[in-house]
Amino acid sequence: YNGNILNELEPPVYFLLNKAKDFITTTDDPEGRKTVMDLFTDIKERIFPVGRLDRNTTGLLLLTNDGQLAQKLSHPKFENKKIYQVKLDKDLEPDHYNEIMNGLELEDGKALVDSLAYTDPKNRNEIGIEIHIGKNRIVRRIFESLGYEVKNLDRVTYAGLTKKNLPRGKWIPLTQKEIIFLKHFK
Repeated sequence: YNGNILNELEPPVYFLLNKAKDFITTTDDPEGRKTVMDLFTDIKERIFPVGRLDRNTTGLLLLTNDGQLAQKLSHPKFENKKIYQVKLDKDLEPDHYNEIMNGLELEDGKALVDSLAYTDPKNRNEIGIEIHIGKNRIVRRIFESLGYEVKNLDRVTYAGLTKKNLPRGKWIPLTQKEIIFLKHFK
């Protein structure tokens, strides 16, 4: 077109991965570590992860070739909600619970959470946390700033999508209904 060669566009594809521990959320790793892309060897389209989960975090990750949707889900103005299950090295103290709910001041600004709950009132070291902020390692940094070590961190909900019996390290294509939901997600 106008002297330029246009490449044929690939049809958009959407996959939901339940990321296992020790996989890097990138398309390529110069150090040769396992990446989430190693799990998609049968996919011919060029896909990429939307957002990141650090190497030790497990849970939901969306992969697609739809740059417009990826941008929408990543942009802070859409307040994409994520829910994590957190296991701490010790019980979360009530004062710290309140501090987190009121917003903690971290080195890169205030960390506001949408909700926080003990997943089992008898076991106060297991917490559910809902956030929409997308700062790097934010959930870990919230708890570490108060002297806790995060033993396990698992993203159980992403943009309204859940794991729905998806085993760790496995992926599924999104249904048409889920794709429509994401595209109209507000």
